Amino acid sequence: MKHRRGFNPLERTSAHRKALRRSMITSLFNHERIRTTKAKALEIRRGAEKLITRAKVDSVHNRRIASSRLYSEGIVAKLFTDIAPRMKDRPGGYTRIIKLGQRAGDAAELVILELVDYKLDTEGADKKAKKADKAGSGKKPPKNNGGKGGKTEKPKVVEKA
Repeated sequence: MKHRRGFNPLERTSAHRKALRRSMITSLFNHERIRTTKAKALEIRRGAEKLITRAKVDSVHNRRIASSRLYSEGIVAKLFTDIAPRMKDRPGGYTRIIKLGQRAGDAAELVILELVDYKLDTEGADKKAKKADKAGSGKKPPKNNGGKGGKTEKPKVVEKA
């Protein structure tokens, strides 16, 4: 049973745990979607949701608290100007956890931790696929290596009589 256990120590020292939490929350706000283990995601979710709640009210005090818990000032700015306004009407539950299955090496449960309003960029993937198809269809003849390694073909001369 988990009575009177405030948090999961993740089998790390307190300094390592604090650094892990800071880096993963920073990555979550940067990419808006990260892949991690279930135990880490449950711990990261707590801190991330508290920071988003603070970011809803843009004040110097809240910015200083957020910057003390994140690594990058650019991510703090993104949190206050981009992420928090999108969550303005939502009373809580800013993140979602999607289960992926087990990792092959150690059978740890893998999940995706993402912001609720995250949109998967399928349009960008379609454009990249079309661009690759166009590049693949117009094949160019192989270049001559300048006589280095391999055979070089001599041009055929046709004489008219």
